[in-house]
This record gives sequence, structure tokens and C-alpha cells, in this order.
Amino acid sequence: MSTPKPIRLLIVGTGSMAAYHVEAFKKIPNVEIVGGVDVRAEQLAAFNEKHGIANGFASVEEAITWGQFDAASNVTPDRFHYPTTLSLLAAGKHVLCEKPLATNAAHALEMAEAAAKAGVVNAVHFSYRRGAALQKAAELVSEGAIGEVRFFEASYLQNWLHLEWQTRPECLWRLSTAHGSRGALGDTGVHIVDFTTYVAGQAVTSVSGLLTTYDNKAPGGKVGDYVLDANDSATMQLKLANGAVGTITTTRVASGHGNDLRLRIYGTKGGLEVSDKDGASQMRACIGADMETSEWRVVDCPAITPIHERFIAAIRGEKTPLPPNFARGAEVQRVLDAAEESAAKGSQIITL
Repeated sequence: MSTPKPIRLLIVGTGSMAAYHVEAFKKIPNVEIVGGVDVRAEQLAAFNEKHGIANGFASVEEAITWGQFDAASNVTPDRFHYPTTLSLLAAGKHVLCEKPLATNAAHALEMAEAAAKAGVVNAVHFSYRRGAALQKAAELVSEGAIGEVRFFEASYLQNWLHLEWQTRPECLWRLSTAHGSRGALGDTGVHIVDFTTYVAGQAVTSVSGLLTTYDNKAPGGKVGDYVLDANDSATMQLKLANGAVGTITTTRVASGHGNDLRLRIYGTKGGLEVSDKDGASQMRACIGADMETSEWRVVDCPAITPIHERFIAAIRGEKTPLPPNFARGAEVQRVLDAAEESAAKGSQIITL
């Protein structure tokens, strides 16, 4: 076998998720992480030393001026995705961006259009696409195994607002709109909207949303400079293009649930249940003759190629399933924006 084309990678942002991206890329042959970017000099130096990264930059612009990289993994906080990614695209660099693609649909669409114009590989890190069960479920629905989709219920449950979070900046910014957070809706809702509609294979046509922010999380509703005003729980009612309806819920106060996703989707010929608990996925199905007895069976789900590997493969021009791109990120963001608009209007139905 020939040696794969070398890819030089830049890591933009050196927070908690950045280490996960570094380790994922290090597993891919002939990928070299050549630089890190962070405005915090001490944080950047420590990160680079820990991961053996030779070059450090205080800004994306500084890294672009240097220029000795082919692609970037953007792991900055949500509010920085838009400006930093646009700069990278303008420089002709391939970009994998953390979710959400942007903090509003207008910016996300602009990013998708800029990526298309630049002609570069672009991907959003919807991390739960890694689940073998999710991919198998999408395949079965696409093949017609459960017939016409009629109804679904999906949830993403976390409990960390009942635990110790007050001294952790990585938690605090997620509770503050001034620090770029769209709350549970934008942080975890983005995953479960992608999770659900990807399996259903249908676009969302209307949304009704309800958001809740609990005002007793801390004295005065703030911790230091962080005003804790972002939503903590969100519920959505969605209608899909084929007429199917269902619910999506996401929260940070689900006692006993550390990081649990679940989708139940029902069609005219059967149903599927997909779960992802702390990174371990499983699927059960009730299809065909089992519908008569309501028996559910565990389905074997073969392993899939992770998003980081598919991103690099796409850059190399290899034939492999493509990762979710910026256009998909913008599509999901439209749903989140509509849910937020609906909540502000008393849960009025918003048509997309």
C-alpha cells in the first residue's frame, strides 16, 4: 500500500475539547499537528508542550500569515466559530468545526456559502454521528425497514447542574449568553436535532419550542463575571417534511443521567430505539412479525469510520462516507433558531 498523503493540521483553541481532537487526529497515519492557536499564552504553551506541538500562535490571523498547514480543527468556544472559520476559509484551508457551527442560522449559512465558494472540505463535529447504532438506524430507515416514519421521541439528558459546576469555567460559560451560550438548546439540542433528523431522513418543516432558565442556581443569578441567564432546559415539537411529528427534549437537570441520548422512531412497519450512554451506543428494533407481539430485539451494529478519519480522507480524495458538512450545520441551526423564536412568542408554531 502507498503512503497516505501527509496532512498538516492546526488546532484552533486549546480548551477541554481540543485534547480530544488532538488524540483523534494522532491516530490517523501521516497526519501531523503542526500548530496550536489560543489568545491565552500560558494555556497555549502548556497545551503544546503536553501534546508535542511545535508552533504556537496568538491568533488565527498570525497562523494564516505563517501558513504552513493544510487544514484546521476549530475547537474555540461557540461564539468564536464564525469569525475564526471565515478567516480560515478565506485562506483556502479545510476546516473541521466543533458544533454548533455558529450561534445563529444567518452566520451558519454564511459559513456554509463561504466554504462552498472556497471549494475546501468542511465538516461539523456532530460527535454522536460516531455511534454505530445511529448509523445503522439511519440505514434501516432509508431502506424502508420500518416503513413510512410517523412519530418520534428523542432526548438528550444531563445532570451536571445538580453537581459541582460553580468553579469550572468550562461549565460557567455554557450558562451565560454574554459569553456566547445558547443554553441547553444550543449546546446539547444541536446534537439531538441532528441525531433525530439524520435517522428520520427528513427535513423539519415547523417547530414549537419552550425554554426554561432556573433563576436560583447561584445568589444573584451570577458567578463572578458570568450572568447565568442561558436556558437550562428545552423542549421542542417538530413536524417533518413527510408529515411525521415528534418531540425533542434536552436538559441539564435530569438527575441520574450523566450524558444520555435516546431516540425512539416509529413507522408503518416497525420501530427503532437508539441509545447512546456515555459514548456506548445500542439499538433495538421491533420490525415485521415482532410487531404482533411487541417484541424488541437488539440489533448488531458494525463499527463505523470516525468523523476525524472521514475528514482527513475527504481532504486526501479517498472514497469514504463524507462527514456532516457546513450546509448540514446551517440546516440544524435553522431549527434551533426557530425553537428559540417560538419560545419567545409563547410557543407559537414557526414554519421553516
